[in-house]
Amino acid sequence: MFRIFLFLMTNLAVLVVAGIVLSVLGVGSTHGPGNNLNLQNLLVFCFVFGMVGSLVSLLLSKWMAKRGTGTQVIENPRTEEERWLISTVEELSRKAGIKMPEVGIFPSYQSNAFATGWNKNAALVAVSTGLLQRMSRDEVKAVLGHEIGHVANGDMVTLALVQGVVNAFVMFFSRIIGNFVDRVVFKNEEGPGIAYYVTSIIADIVLGILASAIVMWFSRHREFRADIAGAELAGKQSMINALRRLQAEHELPDQMPAEMTALAITEGQHKGFSLAKLFMSHPPIETRIAALQNAQIM
Repeated sequence: MFRIFLFLMTNLAVLVVAGIVLSVLGVGSTHGPGNNLNLQNLLVFCFVFGMVGSLVSLLLSKWMAKRGTGTQVIENPRTEEERWLISTVEELSRKAGIKMPEVGIFPSYQSNAFATGWNKNAALVAVSTGLLQRMSRDEVKAVLGHEIGHVANGDMVTLALVQGVVNAFVMFFSRIIGNFVDRVVFKNEEGPGIAYYVTSIIADIVLGILASAIVMWFSRHREFRADIAGAELAGKQSMINALRRLQAEHELPDQMPAEMTALAITEGQHKGFSLAKLFMSHPPIETRIAALQNAQIM
């Protein structure tokens, strides 16, 4: 999840900064006589500024993932395992019709992997040391196929577009709320006052967090497509076996921290019903396995 967590946090930070800039510089064109909002102009401003956060997050995603996970990119393979990893990613990338991504390894006892990058031909695929130690090569290949599937499907670009649209509506409704508080609660009819700015920024943060549930829904949806891609590239049974291995490891100590699970291949499971499920980046593994078993793999 780490890639998604960093993506969302960077996006939220840029969103708040963009909101402040919008509030300060966009006042003249978004407010009319009597402190009324010009909704058409406001929507245009929000769409432009709302896309900034997601695009910046997308462009920085690979750098942030490397720094955040401690991933070491394999420049010159030194071991037989590294040579196998490079050759396997090269084979899968060729099958998927994308350019060879960077390949890295990050330190984590938990079996995990992630892929990121601003476009499918400039990506990074990384696996954990735990995954390499405990999975068979067929299972590792399936996990790599899953991550290559994310890249080939353009999931990060689509995620950025979804996040950009969400940003626009968050900023739009935040300013409507700010204007309402300013005019109705504080009775300000002379133009936006301090209540407008403060309320808009607070609403940016609150609505931004709530709206991330939409992004997480998309994230869960794309996991099924990536599983199918892994099965097509590396074999259906190998993909199922890899998921079962991940499921068996959920109780292992030293798992990825909760804030690092969103664009990895797996995420800690939540038992029973909870609001936390709305913010899960991955469906339950048993659901993914069942979907694979019922899928017609070419």
